[in-house]
Amino acid sequence: MFSVPVARFARHGHLGARLASSATSDTNKVKVLVIGGGSAGLSVANQIYNRFKSAGKALNPGDVGIIDPADNHYYQVLGLTLVGAGLKKKTDFVKPLAPLVPSHITFISDRVHKFSPTSSSITTSSGRDISYDSLVVAAGLKINWDGIDGLPQALMNSSSGVSSIYSYETCDKVWSDIDALRSGNAIFTQPAGVIKCAGAPQKIMWMAWDHYRKTNRSSKIHVDFYTGMPTMFSVKKYSDALNELRIGRGVGGFFGHNLISIDSANHKATFKKSDESTVVVDYTVLHVTPPMGPLDFIKGSPIADNVGWVSVDPATLRHTEFDNVWAIGDCSSLPTSKTAAAITAQAPVLSENLFSVVDTGKLSSATYDGYTSCPLLTGYNELMLAEFKYGLEPKETFSNQFNQAKSNRLFYHFKKDLFPWAYWNYMVKGQWYGTKGPFRPKYA
Repeated sequence: MFSVPVARFARHGHLGARLASSATSDTNKVKVLVIGGGSAGLSVANQIYNRFKSAGKALNPGDVGIIDPADNHYYQVLGLTLVGAGLKKKTDFVKPLAPLVPSHITFISDRVHKFSPTSSSITTSSGRDISYDSLVVAAGLKINWDGIDGLPQALMNSSSGVSSIYSYETCDKVWSDIDALRSGNAIFTQPAGVIKCAGAPQKIMWMAWDHYRKTNRSSKIHVDFYTGMPTMFSVKKYSDALNELRIGRGVGGFFGHNLISIDSANHKATFKKSDESTVVVDYTVLHVTPPMGPLDFIKGSPIADNVGWVSVDPATLRHTEFDNVWAIGDCSSLPTSKTAAAITAQAPVLSENLFSVVDTGKLSSATYDGYTSCPLLTGYNELMLAEFKYGLEPKETFSNQFNQAKSNRLFYHFKKDLFPWAYWNYMVKGQWYGTKGPFRPKYA
């Protein structure tokens, strides 16, 4: 069923298709170098270019560069969740990367090997030295497929019952496994620690539960949620509502349980509990969220903190040591959930501050308050829209109209229809600002 080598999952996480290739540009000096052509990289590169242009100080074509070895760009977890729920085709969420980079931005198809922030340069895997005036790191994070023993092999085995929405290659297997199940145990996992889109592991669980309910299979299928976290969600308001939902729907909740190995031949999963003991569980269908962490080429570099994230000020997104280095999105040390919604709030702050520093030598008044959003599917035609900021405090857009801890159909269509449309038509072009839509925020 799968042509993807096991090592591809182990080495590259969601960037498995990345292979070193020759650069599309011979430019060895750019004014602004953006590392990463994902959601954050495309968005912020375009916003930086547009910010200078709007101030009447337009950069020359090629002054902003994006470096990324990927052939394709994926609209990740939000989009792939819809595939796993049987609502969309996975081809709706992938496009070739190069055409998404506008002609006035240099696209360098190569991989970063080394950071030299004291000399304002990076070295690529092909041996090129590229210097910059400003560096923006938007490289994402690493999905550690080999962090669970037996997982890569299980994902490639069509009869294993194991799947994951965190890979383009396997997201359609999620729906295949869920839809084919007629009886047995459906288990959904979430690891402890930082992951991309922290609500996604239970989004797909709720969709599976609702599918079984609608197809009259609920009495024969038991759904369980095994999570390394202590609660259903990090923000108490939404966690309490989700736990109440879990209990009401008869879904088992096993907290402080981290998946450590899979015996796909015997359909057994081993979890390590908070007290370090282990428990072996029989499964029929197993949806796995792998552990995640910093990318290897950032970890241990001069720009990384002691964990491996790019160390930035949580308000300005400027590096804590190197004044011309910035970071955005999943690779950054920002203490908020790693979501596309967070990027929409971060990108205008970063672009405003970078412009101000280049133009005046000083930071602007733009600050990031940690805003992020997690559109939590709780079933077909229903969604709970969690929005919050630093301190895990709700920061809700529609609080005057709705109780956002209660699911509704309008929010469901935001995720299913509005967000994918806005992503491809606006966000990757740097023209989507989250709660403000296509209108760029103004700063005093």
